[in-house]
Amino acid sequence: MKYFRLIWANLLRAKRRTFLTVFSIAIALFLFCTLRTVITSFEASLRASEATRLVVRHGASLVFPLPLAYRERLVQVPGVNGVSYGNWFGGFYQDPKNQFAQFAMDVPTMFDLFPELVMPADQVQAFRSERTAAIIGKALAKKYGWKLGDQVPIIGTIFPGEWRFVVRGIYEGKTKDVDENTLFFHWDYLNESLPEGRKNQVGIYWIRVASPDLAADVSRRVDAMFENSPQPTKTETEKAFQAGFISMIGNIQLLLTIIGSAIVFAIMLVTVNTMMMAARERTTEIAVLKTLGYSDGLILRLVAGEALLVSLLGGLLGCGLAALVFHESDFTASGFFPNFRVLPETIVAGLLLAVLMGILSGIVPAVTAARLEVASALRKVA
Repeated sequence: MKYFRLIWANLLRAKRRTFLTVFSIAIALFLFCTLRTVITSFEASLRASEATRLVVRHGASLVFPLPLAYRERLVQVPGVNGVSYGNWFGGFYQDPKNQFAQFAMDVPTMFDLFPELVMPADQVQAFRSERTAAIIGKALAKKYGWKLGDQVPIIGTIFPGEWRFVVRGIYEGKTKDVDENTLFFHWDYLNESLPEGRKNQVGIYWIRVASPDLAADVSRRVDAMFENSPQPTKTETEKAFQAGFISMIGNIQLLLTIIGSAIVFAIMLVTVNTMMMAARERTTEIAVLKTLGYSDGLILRLVAGEALLVSLLGGLLGCGLAALVFHESDFTASGFFPNFRVLPETIVAGLLLAVLMGILSGIVPAVTAARLEVASALRKVA
């Protein structure tokens, strides 16, 4: 810290160049945090998955429903000690841009299968006892300013029409990875409103097994039971189901890693060029400092310190801005990223990347300045 004022003064000599360099690094780190958060938001659904919970869907595709009658047969499968079911609703609030997850659920069995949804007992009871009741996540309530007793109109897409729900509960996730941007309502309310041809159809069954070790055996039993039926099933762990859903959009993690790396590398080259320009412009000053007794090692640390300080400023600005923007905006990409939050480890990784950029961008000009010969530098001035 002894020479911090000298380093700071050198940076302020070319304010525009320093600002543009810091801003470039900030943009790069902002994008890094954003892309990394896309990945961690996908991973959150995997972390929130229960090892003892299996998903049963149509064997051909998730878009095809299964008969409600399957429930009675699933309950009888050895190793199964809980069954629930539901339908993805698909709708929006007031404007098509206001989209979030909505599920019609079998309310009597829902909380038994999903203990990670934490809610006061009186709210659970109010939800159970009212046909048009709904519960919403804490983040969703905050986003739209909803409170208990509010009426929420949802415009259906898969199930057309305007559907009105009364908020009777606001749940919190047992862990931070649990999605708090979902609305749950009664499956019976949906089913009784459908035309005869669409009644008694279930999108997904969730079954709970006594032990994770039974998951593979139970999955085989269930699929074998319905193998020759008109609606065959595919049963897998909830984690495998979520991973399969993510894989539908391709190897997103590899793509985002490549894009992020390319951005950071390009900005690092800009920073290297900037620091080398700054060092060349101060050739005479560096020679004078050496004449005054500044050692080669000290000169190296001063020049490297400038690069490191610039990178850290850009890193703090970029990472801090990403955390602030996505926290305040409650960004979910229309419900596609319900857990879109910049994790502390993402910010730490961004700052470490900024330090690495500072070291790599400063090492060449620092070594060049340290090796500068006083006589030759002063001769050029004369």
